[in-house]
Amino acid sequence: MIDFEQLTRNMKGDVMTDSLHQMIYATDASAYREMPLAVVYPRDASDVKECIKFARKNGITLIPRAAGTSLAGQVVGKGVIVDVSRYMNHVLEINEKEHWVRVEPGVVLDELNMRVKSLGLFFGPETSTSNRCCLGGMVGNNSCGSHSLVYGSTRDHLLEAKVILSDGEEAWLKGMEKDEVRDKMTEDTLEGKIYKCSVEMLENNREEIIQHFPDPALRRRNSGYAIDQLLYSDYFDVAYEGKFNLCKLLAGSEGTLAFVTELKLNLVPLPPKEKAVICVHCRTLEEAFEGNLVALKHHPVAVELMDQNILELSKGNIAQNKNRFFVQGDPAAILIVELAQESREKVDQVADQIETDMKMHGYGYHFPRVYGSDISRVWSLRKAGLGLLSGMPGNAKPVSVIEDTAVAPERLPAYMKDFGEMLERLGLKCVYHAHISTGELHLRPVLNLKDENDRVLFRRVAEETARLVKKHRGSLSGEHGDGRLRGEFIPLLFGEKVYGLMQETKVCWDPEGVFNARKIVNTPPMDTSLRYEVGDSDVACRTYFDFSKEKGWLCAIEQCNGSGD
Repeated sequence: MIDFEQLTRNMKGDVMTDSLHQMIYATDASAYREMPLAVVYPRDASDVKECIKFARKNGITLIPRAAGTSLAGQVVGKGVIVDVSRYMNHVLEINEKEHWVRVEPGVVLDELNMRVKSLGLFFGPETSTSNRCCLGGMVGNNSCGSHSLVYGSTRDHLLEAKVILSDGEEAWLKGMEKDEVRDKMTEDTLEGKIYKCSVEMLENNREEIIQHFPDPALRRRNSGYAIDQLLYSDYFDVAYEGKFNLCKLLAGSEGTLAFVTELKLNLVPLPPKEKAVICVHCRTLEEAFEGNLVALKHHPVAVELMDQNILELSKGNIAQNKNRFFVQGDPAAILIVELAQESREKVDQVADQIETDMKMHGYGYHFPRVYGSDISRVWSLRKAGLGLLSGMPGNAKPVSVIEDTAVAPERLPAYMKDFGEMLERLGLKCVYHAHISTGELHLRPVLNLKDENDRVLFRRVAEETARLVKKHRGSLSGEHGDGRLRGEFIPLLFGEKVYGLMQETKVCWDPEGVFNARKIVNTPPMDTSLRYEVGDSDVACRTYFDFSKEKGWLCAIEQCNGSGD
């Protein structure tokens, strides 16, 4: 029996062990569900240290959590949930001159951007959950966003991080010169051991790592531990990109290596005010995949895709139906091409070039341009995609299983051809949307996870897609991470040797498994601990009104038939 009263006495924050909190935190935005032991709300770094001490003493794992918007089960597990969003949510310092900010991990992205907007600055990577996702979670998942074509990922803007290591000691991770790294490697501390393990691993396996990691041209990649990113530094002189900085590895590590208590992040100037969006209506999905390459030649700031499924669902949503003002007919997909220039004249000039180029290739049948405040309405429709998909009538839903694969943009048409052939062979439908400009499409096959046959397909789709991603030198995850969902297939993607290096990385940083165990490496089968049990759809539901369409229930006796019984 674990004595949580002891933890309560030693902390300033809150410790909750009641069933209500356990149930609330048993899920995130993924398809997984596991009951945690407790939920803790730390107030500061000293509370985090108490949690680590408690976890080591009791042989349990801590699961760092913020808003819980993760889609791969990153913050679901049987350990203790440590939620930083309640108290550790302060902006600590803003440096206007040097364009950086220092924050606690529970700061919400939109709130930070509102604070620095008056300075002409913002945090470049943005997500569709920007009004609730926290910066600590963005680091954990290496989040990107619609404008990653310009601003890259969170990893690109993570300068420094204050963390608590698994032995309870504090470390400040930042860029270091060669001599500083060598000095760290001699220290008789866990931090020193981490530097020593990291450097020696890279020195001994350099060629193997370069060979088996995704195509370097792919900017969106977040599978496994990003050990290859440490090579791109002045320490190793491989495509030099700056000082040796363990933050490169921390980003995308999903809270499995250390507990973040402070972040120093790069800020960028607000984009040019003159913008326009060209909404290219495509007759087929294949047309959209090829049209994306045409649009990229003209240096847009973003290219996003919405397929026919999302557009159709938006008709039944009161708010989003009003945002369909630019849609003509029933396109198979719409490419949202955003431009940003210093003047309207330059915006229109580039827009003319794109439209002419598209027509020359035979792509698109309608090219409406949207300006001013109406642009936000277009993006609102695009960002509503996930919510609209969740409301698809019936038990079968577009599920998050392969929604985050990414390949280099020029490889995307060939990859999607192979993917389409796989879907046809398996008899599945799929929803396509999101970040086509960077080679990442959120692909959501329509499956009923309450049905035994579809649960088998859930796994089969994941494994076959992993093989396709490997064939095209892509990444299983572009931004959503591995978590419980994709960890099982990391050995397939990288090979056993490189996967073994990732396991060594976890053991080096966290030898006792204090942080978020069984994520990224050593994960359980991806089709275990799902939210739904087989046969849930057969539960009789006698209601006065017919909610079968809204809630996806199927009545066992009369199959509802619109009767409301």
